[in-house]
Amino acid sequence: MRWMKPLDTLLSDCLAGHRLTPEEAVRLFNVKGREVFQVARAADEKREQIAGDVITFVRNQNINCTNICTNQCGFCGFGRRENDAGAYLLSAEELASQARLAAERKVSEICTVSGLHPGFTLDSYLDVYRTIREAAPGVHLHASNPMEVAYAARMSMCSTREVLTAFRDAGVETICGTAAEILSDPVRAIICPDKISTSEWTRIIREAHSLGIRSTATIMYGHCENEEDRAEHLSIVREIQDDTHGFTEFVPLSFVHQKTRIYKDGFARPGATGREDILMLAVSRLFLDNFRNIQVSWVKYGMKMAQIGLITGANDLGGTLYEESISREAGAVSGSYLDPQEMEYITTDLGRILKERRTDYTLI
Repeated sequence: MRWMKPLDTLLSDCLAGHRLTPEEAVRLFNVKGREVFQVARAADEKREQIAGDVITFVRNQNINCTNICTNQCGFCGFGRRENDAGAYLLSAEELASQARLAAERKVSEICTVSGLHPGFTLDSYLDVYRTIREAAPGVHLHASNPMEVAYAARMSMCSTREVLTAFRDAGVETICGTAAEILSDPVRAIICPDKISTSEWTRIIREAHSLGIRSTATIMYGHCENEEDRAEHLSIVREIQDDTHGFTEFVPLSFVHQKTRIYKDGFARPGATGREDILMLAVSRLFLDNFRNIQVSWVKYGMKMAQIGLITGANDLGGTLYEESISREAGAVSGSYLDPQEMEYITTDLGRILKERRTDYTLI
């Protein structure tokens, strides 16, 4: 890495409007000791500039339609084969029941992401979405991700644009920016070799945005990627946002390792350290100057680290969830539901205000 300006100069320049380069992001990811707090403080100032002091959350419920999956990603503890113990596929009646329960709980969002069931076609996904919409009218449907879009297209021999259009017409309002993991094909070849490539993920996200379907953006880190991979991922996401303005938020996801195959087989380390968690949130805030919202996932970080994330660049706590299976199956211990009163507790402790939002970040 060529000579760079002193850290305090780089951070003050960033706060004054300098757009960080990927090389500068790598430099920030590598800081140690008390310099970590310098970066975190700058990120908190940037958060205040861009998003203000309000901390937001969404009242939502997850519905995982099936854990049966043709892919067996090494970082996933959720997916099952059809004949495995614990494999399930919710019936239409079960889907409708969960959706009605969500509506009774006054959630504003239902989120559904599932395994790639070998029997699913585009029509299968559309049936799921129509069932949910009928059972919970008026609730925002945040559903699917680029991998599921590509899978539905392959299984029904149509284009991904046709899939996205059909999803939209069936009531899907936004899609999940998951399946991104790390947008580096050499890393993807290790952790999820059967998933779509970086270029395919990027193309489908751009396609969704062009159709008026907004999405989140995510990164999963702390396994076998390096700082250069993280910086490249941020660069790809920032470039898309420059062009489409279609991302609602950026969500760093700290790798939960305990029950995953890549950790057990020695291909991944035991997750990110606390230093890395702080820097991932902070560098994301400083680098992604075209994102208003950075979410800290209480499921991945736990409540105490999530609170630290709120003074490290994040302005959103995510959702209530009610049901969370994917992180729990990988070994997460933070639970599957977070009461807004607990969110209020840690928000008040920071001297900030908590407000409920919709999926598009308009306030309720």
